[in-house]
Amino acid sequence: MQIKSTIRRAVEITLDRLIKLGDWLAMQWAIWLGRWRYMWSRMRGPLARGIPFYLAMLGALAGLALYDYLTPPPEPLTSRDVENILAEAMASATPEPAYSALVYQAILPSIVYIKTFDAPPGNGDVAQAATLESAQSMTAVSYQNAARVQQGDGGDEPNEEEDFGLGAGVIINEDGVILTALHLVATAGDIEITFADGTETTAEIVGAEPENDIAVLQPGLLPELFLPATLGNPGAVQVGDEAYVVGHPLDLQASMSAGVISGLDRTYHFSHTAQDLTGLIQFDAAVNSGNSGGPLLNRYGQVIGIVTGLVNPTNQGVFIGVGMAVPIDVAASGVGGGPAY
Repeated sequence: MQIKSTIRRAVEITLDRLIKLGDWLAMQWAIWLGRWRYMWSRMRGPLARGIPFYLAMLGALAGLALYDYLTPPPEPLTSRDVENILAEAMASATPEPAYSALVYQAILPSIVYIKTFDAPPGNGDVAQAATLESAQSMTAVSYQNAARVQQGDGGDEPNEEEDFGLGAGVIINEDGVILTALHLVATAGDIEITFADGTETTAEIVGAEPENDIAVLQPGLLPELFLPATLGNPGAVQVGDEAYVVGHPLDLQASMSAGVISGLDRTYHFSHTAQDLTGLIQFDAAVNSGNSGGPLLNRYGQVIGIVTGLVNPTNQGVFIGVGMAVPIDVAASGVGGGPAY
């Protein structure tokens, strides 16, 4: 009897615990269900409003998947295809122009071609006295030799067949004033000027600096369009800088040569001057007969000097690697309106 009573008691305790567990589970389910209903009531509105967006996204994804399925993938590039693409890209690329080309384009409208004709015998000194009182210290013999040097005979012996000289000049302001080498025009009876556009006229000497071999010319007629050169700062020039010369060597008009600045503040006595020229810029860009009076330029196309001559110990008038130019601040100092440094 005692055993049965113990078993019955155990069963009753177990059932009671099961009932309590069931009540607890029912209570937890009710709590969870209440929370879910509360969350659903709060999320139902936003979810309902976002249904069109979600449908659109699903449609887009489906469209992309369909396009990817129907469109075959591109063929992979071969090494030959890559080489062809690179070759086409390099062929179509336009390289920047060289500095020398930009310099030439900048100065060309400002360059003039000068042709001089000797004055009749005995009249050269009279003509110069009338126009160049400041040049009286320069002997007529020196300038006559210079004219022959321009023709390439070195100026050692007279040449009666050659009665003209060739050289260059550069327009430096809006009035059309031209700077050139004095030895080119000092004994000339007539000075003919040809501008870059082909306009031809005569010119007169309106100023001279014999101590610097510089002449200032005023043309009788200006072209409708002309462009004064941009004057640079020779004080900023350093040995090794690029140097360009534009002139008419050997009557080859508007020719350009390139080199470097070889030295500064040089002093030299040319056969066409009565005294030493000082403060000169030395360069190795080629100059020959016809370059005198033309511009020496920097890499920006700015005039930094006026070519006065070449140095050749044989006096043959042939370029051997040494040219000289008067700094532009010195050359333009007598014009008025030159650059202020």
